[in-house]
Amino acid sequence: MTPPMTCPTALEIAQKLVRFRSVTPADEGALAYVQELLAHAGFACERLRFGEIENLYARFGSADPCLAFAGHTDVVPPGDASRWRCDPFAGEIAQGRLWGRGAADMKGGVAAALAASLRFAASGGCSGSIAFLLTGDEEGPAVDGTIKLVEWARARGERIDHCVLGEPTSVARLGDTIKNGRRGSLTGRLRLIGKQGHVAYPHLADNPVRALPRALDALLAPALDAGTPDFQPSNLEIVSVDVGNPAANVIPGEVRALFNIRFNDSWTPLTLATEIGHRLDATGATYELAFDPTNAVSFLTPRGPFTDLVSDAVADVTGRRPELSTGGGTSDARFLKDICPVVELGLLSGNMHGVDEYADLEDLEALSQIYERILNRYFQGYSTRSR
Repeated sequence: MTPPMTCPTALEIAQKLVRFRSVTPADEGALAYVQELLAHAGFACERLRFGEIENLYARFGSADPCLAFAGHTDVVPPGDASRWRCDPFAGEIAQGRLWGRGAADMKGGVAAALAASLRFAASGGCSGSIAFLLTGDEEGPAVDGTIKLVEWARARGERIDHCVLGEPTSVARLGDTIKNGRRGSLTGRLRLIGKQGHVAYPHLADNPVRALPRALDALLAPALDAGTPDFQPSNLEIVSVDVGNPAANVIPGEVRALFNIRFNDSWTPLTLATEIGHRLDATGATYELAFDPTNAVSFLTPRGPFTDLVSDAVADVTGRRPELSTGGGTSDARFLKDICPVVELGLLSGNMHGVDEYADLEDLEALSQIYERILNRYFQGYSTRSR
């Protein structure tokens, strides 16, 4: 199928997107540009602002089934721009790559989905609907982005049957990994309580540092679990220990520890909090324990017709079948799974958030072709009965 000349390429879209300095929560015109592209192609578009965050919902057609592409146009700060080979927001093309903040995570993925959808819509081959859910709040607190966009869509009665999220999931080669689930994330804050006093009079004080090794051992062992058929083992990491005591002759009155747990489907935030409390109780330490609110729970899109369809599309373009994985960090898929099955498939992840972030030009075009193959396969007989 030869795309109409009016359809921009994935590279053209990605380069323009990179040039928007859309560091969370700033949008700087990125979603307005996307809206213009989609509206010109016949998508009904709605810009939605929650708090200070810009979001975009767009839909082509109204019939079932509906396949959605989701993603974000916000990026993390570039850091010291002098360490980059070029201006991180210049969108420079050199050495077969597009350089710039967001090229991989994930303006490149958004661009590939847009280019594929614009070609497919222009071909007249859509027997259902194509939707886009795009936000400017994935790299930030994630409270006024996709989660609000999903709530809005549900309240309005928008039906979405399946979703592809264009996060950079590939490890060594494009399309080698699809994320069909994610672990949850829970952050705990522990305060071990003692009694401050003079180091020369330890009998008049209670040094909480003495309880620290027992408490940390209890957090770390035994292992939370051995993993499940679809998930690697849950893992707890101590990320900070702070006494806050600059004086060498003072026994501190407290010790604080910060830890994070990435957990699989063996746990919920509540059952994890209960387990951690039991472990600390057994140490005999005097403590306070609090957990940060979390909207990151584990989820899984089971292997089946939809994951097979996406895997087949990857094989069509690359000749390789991807591995299904639930590893890594969290993503906005944790919100999208509330409205439909979701998988993540995107560019190479190795240089995201780093200095000299880039996307290979060949990968950008190939990812766009993969997304177009997904659309072709989806609307050539894939039924919502396969959900």
